[in-house]
Amino acid sequence: MAVLVAVLAVFLLCLLVLVRFYAVLKTGSKCRPGTKGPVAVLIVAGSGGHTSEILRLMECLSAAYTPRHYVIADTDKMSEEKICAFERSKPPSHSESQFTICRIPRSREVHQSWCSSIISTLNALRYSLPLVFRLRPDMVLCNGPGTCVPLCVAGLLLGILGMKKVLIVYVESICRVQTLSLTGKILYPISDYFVVQWSSLRDKYPKSIFLGRIV
Repeated sequence: MAVLVAVLAVFLLCLLVLVRFYAVLKTGSKCRPGTKGPVAVLIVAGSGGHTSEILRLMECLSAAYTPRHYVIADTDKMSEEKICAFERSKPPSHSESQFTICRIPRSREVHQSWCSSIISTLNALRYSLPLVFRLRPDMVLCNGPGTCVPLCVAGLLLGILGMKKVLIVYVESICRVQTLSLTGKILYPISDYFVVQWSSLRDKYPKSIFLGRIV
């Protein structure tokens, strides 16, 4: 009898999580965080080209996106300098106090095996959960680095637990013309807004939004 009750409890819990998961995904288009003031945004910056692209995208965002929480991998040595230089180039109204830079372990290093990537991603999730739960951003903005996967999962979990709806906005890299990146394939089903920069991708992925070349 005790085993049956335990199985039933697990089943109901899983059912509840699935219902909440479905509800969170369906309410993304109705969420308008900017209507009540500034939008707290968590920006995932990968190394190299990913950071350059995300900073070019940030140039188009207004001062309403504040505070800005940048997250980089703990092995990334260059992105912090680029981010600080970018923020210093902003008008005086965008003071340095409006942004922070946080580090988490990288989900996957270049040429890392897929099996070990699972372990490293779980390790990154262990750091991402307390970070996202503490910052409680209105939006997660990312463009492809593997580091964004655990952060988006953490943001999704906030909504599933009923704590806060976090918009997940994914912008696929401009170098992706015919196929999505691995990160894009993972986040395509759970993103609230999935932006591509080539019409060929829009045709293959009906949920995506084609805005032309934006970075």
